[in-house]
Amino acid sequence: MARFEINSADMAAMGEKPVTADILFQMGLDSASGRHGGVDLVTAHKWFNIAALKGNRDAVQYRKELSSEMSSAEIAEAQRSAREWLSMH
Repeated sequence: MARFEINSADMAAMGEKPVTADILFQMGLDSASGRHGGVDLVTAHKWFNIAALKGNRDAVQYRKELSSEMSSAEIAEAQRSAREWLSMH
């Protein structure tokens, strides 16, 4: 059985199963830790925000913690990005 990693929720949506809150939460963790490159708090906040909307309770706390390290402009950018993603998916 082949194994590959999904670096984007857009790619995850291409599979048979829908993107779950847990997948989105993991993507937030990956972005916050720099797992696939540099640390990206804006992207992490976006994924945590969407995961929280889909029911992941841990994402709420992680998003809150990230917010304390981000500027208002960065948070606004993350929220815009989350709304854009939700409107497309």
